[in-house]
Amino acid sequence: MNFSQLHERLRIEIARRIERGQLTGMLLARQTGLRASHLSNFIHRKRKLSLSSLDRVLAAQLLSIEDLLPESVRSLAEHDDYDASIVPLVAHATALHAPIINKHAILELIHLPAGTLDQLRPRRTLARRNWQRFLAVRITPAQARPMEPILHPGSIAVIDRHYNSLAPNYPSRPNIYAVNLLNTLAFRYVSYETNRLVLRPHALDSPVELLRLAADESPSACIIGRVCLTIAEL
Repeated sequence: MNFSQLHERLRIEIARRIERGQLTGMLLARQTGLRASHLSNFIHRKRKLSLSSLDRVLAAQLLSIEDLLPESVRSLAEHDDYDASIVPLVAHATALHAPIINKHAILELIHLPAGTLDQLRPRRTLARRNWQRFLAVRITPAQARPMEPILHPGSIAVIDRHYNSLAPNYPSRPNIYAVNLLNTLAFRYVSYETNRLVLRPHALDSPVELLRLAADESPSACIIGRVCLTIAEL
């Protein structure tokens, strides 16, 4: 693949993500440090990016050159031997931004008892329909602290990314959500009040945080998914 082909394949992939609601030009500008107008010209074939700018876009969107090669982008869910009881453990940035989990992004595979996730109900927005549903991340001490003793440092959280609704899964108890909090992954109880997401901790000594939304921003856009299972470190 030469530079021009790489450039065009990346342009098509970025345009596709924007069309599907997985990305916006302003978000990409913040991720890369490039001007939004410069990126707009790139997306609309009015201008090419330099090699260094291409590198920034690839890194921001967790893409590699391999991902842009024909027939090379294969997610875990696309394999014929895909098993819903096998969940990829990924980095936090991957959970936040990658709709499809490619092989190179998988840190390890978590094997669950057969049928563990089969009965879970999705509650997703249309923008999430093409996202790979289940993935797992390892919880850091900083992430666990506001939700202790519900979440523990070093434990693994399985996230259902097809559940970004604020409707409770069980009426008797609140959902724990993985949330995009200023481009970091946070775990909280979540409610919505007047253009703000209210992020409530479980630990009484941790503060309530408010995440202000833009006028055209949906609360579901900031919710990565519902924590449907945790696995404690032994």
